[in-house]
Amino acid sequence: MKNDSAKFTPCKGVYVGKRQMWWLHRHIRSIVFTLLLMGFLYLLDSLLFSIFDPAMLQSNFSLQGSSKTEVEMVPRAAKEGPVKLYERLLNLAASSLAEREFKQESSKLWEEPYPQASSWKPCADKTSPHGKPRNITGYILISANGGLNQQRVAVCNAVAVASLLNATLVIPKFLYSNVWKDPSQFGDIYQEDYFMDMLKDEVNIIKELPPNLKLLDVEAAGSLITDADLSKEATPDEYIKKILPLLLRNRVVHFLGYGNRLGFDPLPYELQRLRCKCNFHALKFVPEIQQIGSLLVRRIRRYDFARSTLDKQLLGNLIPHVPLRHYHAAEGPSKYLALHLRFEIDMVAYSMCEFGGGETERSELQSYREVHFPLLLERLKKSKPLSQQELRKTGKCPLTPEEAGLVLAGLGFKHGTYIYLAGSGIYGGQSRMQALTTLYPNLVTKEDLLTPSELAPFRNFSSQLAALDFIACATSDVFAMTDSGSQLSSLVSGFRTYYGGGHAPTLRPSKKRLSAILSRNKTIGWHSFEGKIRKMIDEGQRVQVRGLGRSIYRHPRCKECMCRH
Repeated sequence: MKNDSAKFTPCKGVYVGKRQMWWLHRHIRSIVFTLLLMGFLYLLDSLLFSIFDPAMLQSNFSLQGSSKTEVEMVPRAAKEGPVKLYERLLNLAASSLAEREFKQESSKLWEEPYPQASSWKPCADKTSPHGKPRNITGYILISANGGLNQQRVAVCNAVAVASLLNATLVIPKFLYSNVWKDPSQFGDIYQEDYFMDMLKDEVNIIKELPPNLKLLDVEAAGSLITDADLSKEATPDEYIKKILPLLLRNRVVHFLGYGNRLGFDPLPYELQRLRCKCNFHALKFVPEIQQIGSLLVRRIRRYDFARSTLDKQLLGNLIPHVPLRHYHAAEGPSKYLALHLRFEIDMVAYSMCEFGGGETERSELQSYREVHFPLLLERLKKSKPLSQQELRKTGKCPLTPEEAGLVLAGLGFKHGTYIYLAGSGIYGGQSRMQALTTLYPNLVTKEDLLTPSELAPFRNFSSQLAALDFIACATSDVFAMTDSGSQLSSLVSGFRTYYGGGHAPTLRPSKKRLSAILSRNKTIGWHSFEGKIRKMIDEGQRVQVRGLGRSIYRHPRCKECMCRH
């Protein structure tokens, strides 16, 4: 018609127009029906998509039927959908994992890279040639604050202080915290009699004060010591000058809220060794924790016997030393990596960092700070705030699940790697975890591996649940931390150094180094990314003697704790 339009006369044009109008009038009902049907199908498609969207299905299923702790604490910001960070790098990681799936995995991933690590052996259990003091100056009471790992450090510091002051230590008490909400006491977590027996030749330890001293008002007598009365890294001289006179005068001193109030250097050799003996030998979990811990480890590994010194030290006789059933050695044990992902809301809020959640996330974290960290906010008012770029560059921001997944992929761990996730309450819940679980779907928690009835005795006791995580992390084939400042990560890595015999690798990403690498996330090639990640982790695995002022619980390679052969 377009080509022949010039041939039409005016009469013919009128005729054609009438014919078209007649056709439109005849078929108007069909056209309207077709348009309505298309609109209905479009609305139905949108409705079905909203109902069966995979992310929503996963969220609904998790909230209704899952026992995973990280889902139970999904904040408002997380409900808006998954935050997409490092999308390009994550796609490259997924492609790399797919290519690697049918290739032989390097055994070096599961080994310590430096053979000299095996030359260090545990030897802190030796008894002091001096024995315990005969002339007792008085009694030391300890009320330790914090969670499981902070309390563990406080107990061993108290043992060293009791020895320093020639005092008798009363079995420590644990303060109830509004953060941890756990009423557990020493005897609920550790074996009291074993603790006392292991240290009996060096420190006097009793379960209760003598009756004649129980009624003493230590606060009125001036014998109540708080953090304000001691330096954070107090020296032995400070204890002798400030605490010993009170002890001699009143016979009792009570350290309230005691924690990290004893420095690491300078400290006499015997006190340092005693700290190690307490941490690595005297503190054994109670049989109830060992039993469920043994069950947890056996289910992670899918075989049922002890394989290392770490197993025997942490689980005692509650894990068999020989297979209970026929074991096919050719198949090899099931290896697993334990990941302590320190990305709970308290850590995220305290860091002052942002993680892609926009104004909703900022508002939520600020509200949390106002309730839980008012002193932090007061301090920040008096100083110039750091930019987000500066916070990351200086290593102040905790690693996100996405970043943890990229590190593991960059190191070469395969898509099917079995990963045990320690901790609970991941900020952002399942949507935040989506990138990590896409790269590594075989990721489990204690809630996945233990039945509700098995977990029931520990359900309202966060420190006892943390003890199960401690066991699963310490006995893993590889342990990966995301925050070197975490007490759990520090104590677990120290345990693996002490008892691992050079066969218990720990991955320690540097947040500063990783931030510099990820700042190029839009341009860096995957092979270059892999090389930088491997170099970063390799430097963190080098065998080094404990440096001056470093924690002896985390760095036990020193003459006071270990012997070099």
